[in-house]
Parts: sequence; structure tokens; C-alpha cells
Amino acid sequence: MKVKARALRRRVWFKALSRMERGIVDLTIRCVEKVKSPVLTRAIMDIIGKVLKTLENGFLEMVKRVGSAVAEKICEIAERWGNENASSWKHDSGFIRFLGVNAVNSRGFGVRGGA
Repeated sequence: MKVKARALRRRVWFKALSRMERGIVDLTIRCVEKVKSPVLTRAIMDIIGKVLKTLENGFLEMVKRVGSAVAEKICEIAERWGNENASSWKHDSGFIRFLGVNAVNSRGFGVRGGA
């Protein structure tokens, strides 16, 4: 239920899953306290894995987008200050990821899935 709620908030529930997959999860939530069937357990695990992967990819894309924008600004400032190597920073994926994660965490990006 928690994964479904998170996927709905981030607007990936309907994009990531087929109608049948959503139905399996919904019926399981409504009708079963504890899943005992190994077949149903495997199906649910596959579906939840698919949703989690989609959520993770969305976060990584946001980090890259935000980090790239911040890196561009930092590189411009550093170049104006006379740093000749600064132009290469905006192509460094580690630097972009670092800046993106910091920006996302400090500004509350991703809490509701918006930037």
C-alpha cells in the first residue's frame, strides 16, 4: 500500500503499470491480509519492483536535470573569476550528481515530485 501511495503521488502508477498489474495489486490489497500463494507473491514482487525502478529512475533524472543547471551556473561564475578549468566541470557526471542531490535535498524537490 505504501508503494502504491508513493507511486500515485509521483504520478507513475498509471504510466508504469498495465491495467492488469494495477488490478492484481488492488485486489490483493482489498482481499488479502497476508499473501500465502508463492505465485501471487512472485507477481506482486515483480510489480512492486517495476514501480520502485520507475520511481528511482524519475529521481535520478530529476537529480541530473537540476544538477546540470546548477553546474552550468557554477561554471559560469568560476570562469568569470578566472578559473580556466571550470568549463570542464559541467561535463563531470559525478559533480552534476553531487550538485543535483544537494539541490534536491535542500530545496525539497521530489517531495511532491515537482521541481
